[in-house]
Amino acid sequence: MSSAFHHGEEEFKGYRLLEEKFMEEHKLEEVKDAKGKPLYKVGQIYAVNAAGMPDVSEKVYDFSMTRNVMQTLISVALLIWIMVSIARLYGKGKGTTSAPSGFQNAVEPVIIFIRDEVGKPNLGSKYERYMPFFLTVFFFILINNLIGLIPGTANVTGNIAFTAFLGIIAFFVILFSTNKHFWSHIFNPPVPLGVKPIMIPVEILGIFTKPFALIIRLFANMISGHIIILSFICLIFIFGAMNTALGWGTSPFFVLLAVFIYLIEVLVAFIQAYIFVNLTAVFVGMSMEGGHDHHEHSEKEHDDPVLI
Repeated sequence: MSSAFHHGEEEFKGYRLLEEKFMEEHKLEEVKDAKGKPLYKVGQIYAVNAAGMPDVSEKVYDFSMTRNVMQTLISVALLIWIMVSIARLYGKGKGTTSAPSGFQNAVEPVIIFIRDEVGKPNLGSKYERYMPFFLTVFFFILINNLIGLIPGTANVTGNIAFTAFLGIIAFFVILFSTNKHFWSHIFNPPVPLGVKPIMIPVEILGIFTKPFALIIRLFANMISGHIIILSFICLIFIFGAMNTALGWGTSPFFVLLAVFIYLIEVLVAFIQAYIFVNLTAVFVGMSMEGGHDHHEHSEKEHDDPVLI
């Protein structure tokens, strides 16, 4: 684990995580290779020699897991365990031939909600093909959102690398769902001839802005709440450093604000999982749009009563 290096302050089994302070003390930033490039980089792991100095002659491949990676693996295991457990109950007839029981009662309405409010309205008769993807993404984001609210855990969905990975997956799902009408609309938009040179680059750019919006929306919303809570807690110590009585006097107020934001974050955890999946479904539906006939067909299916 990367944490074994204690932020570069100590060696670990003959290796060191190079930090800026260590480089400044030993003037390693001045060491260049034959091409004039810095030989040592901050944040890299190097093997150390007998003198405790990093040895660039020995190649190091860093496969250590960060807290974000470890928590993501835990979330994956938790998602698989929950879904497999519920699937086994349905296999035994609970929820089909008899009333659902236990955790089924909490999960089944969510699945039905995603099906009826996300899949069917946006994809019409093709919704069943995408339901496994939508449900997996929804519950995966939701689980990570909720775990990130536990003190001491990592805010995985507040990490841009994590949301970027989900956005890239959504990007490829959108692309693989496209048809001839979609690409003809991109490269031959239904606008006057003089406007086409302007609209074509805009339409091409729109292909990439859709997943980018998914990435930034989830990242910004999940990190903002944590920043606000941290800010309220920090204000207690700031006021306490100014005046002890002021710190103690304002602390109940800031703690209540932090708790209030924390409770809102629980709601946001569900909302952001839903928004990510719903927008993905909207973008997939737009990519397979076949004209007015498809629109009318989707609206008719959405208006029909659904028997559960």
